[in-house]
Amino acid sequence: MLSAVVITQNEERNIGRCLKSLQGVADEVVVVDSGSTDATKAICDRYGVRWEHHDWEGYAEQKNFANQLAQGDWILSIDADEALSPRLRQQLLDLKQQGFADGVVYRVKRLTNYCGSWIHHCGWYPDAKVRLWKAGMAQWEGSIHETLCYAADMQVVTLMGDLEHYSYYSIEDHARRQPRYYLLDAQKAYDRGQRTCRWGAMYHSLWTFVRDYLIRMGVLDGYAGYTVCRLNAHYTFMKYATLYELGQPKQNQVQEFEPETEQNH
Repeated sequence: MLSAVVITQNEERNIGRCLKSLQGVADEVVVVDSGSTDATKAICDRYGVRWEHHDWEGYAEQKNFANQLAQGDWILSIDADEALSPRLRQQLLDLKQQGFADGVVYRVKRLTNYCGSWIHHCGWYPDAKVRLWKAGMAQWEGSIHETLCYAADMQVVTLMGDLEHYSYYSIEDHARRQPRYYLLDAQKAYDRGQRTCRWGAMYHSLWTFVRDYLIRMGVLDGYAGYTVCRLNAHYTFMKYATLYELGQPKQNQVQEFEPETEQNH
């Protein structure tokens, strides 16, 4: 039995596409919601999911709570802004028929849709993530960038097909989300003892753009690729500028921001 688990909050724009892609693949779908005020629940009800409310505790905590509710022998973790591609759907159906392998966790390749364009370069693809495992064999850890942890001796198998990720619907949306992430990343780097010089932000941001646009061939993704690389470079600049400020004497420490409780990250 395969259980798909999803966490949501105000995902009416995405959740229907996600649930439609799971039909006929997942034997049950568990949705854990942290207080949606839009049509998320109404859409989920149309797909017959198991709906549970759980107050927001963080990405890892929400996902682990959802995993505990799943009744299947195998768990497929999928975000509300993701959907199974036709090829990935077929691979999962084939695996269900053949039987999943013990001692294995399954990895999927994420293909991101950015403002209507698919990003195949820029360092954003294949963005492989382990998303399928035997119940009880893995759990999420971390805060804003949660990580799935499993035994080191588990074999990792990459599935065919893509997990389609609908990340940003506008450039403004992308730019708006950046501050809460680079502030947290800078603070984490500082806490680990990392420091940078006055010119560090400029150097690292320039290198980020050259790497993503030229070396990682973001140029092949057209204007969308250029925009992604430009905003990646801006993110890097602000992260290292913040890190530099944190390392200066008599400077106010960067205010700690709690991440918003949206699931689209």
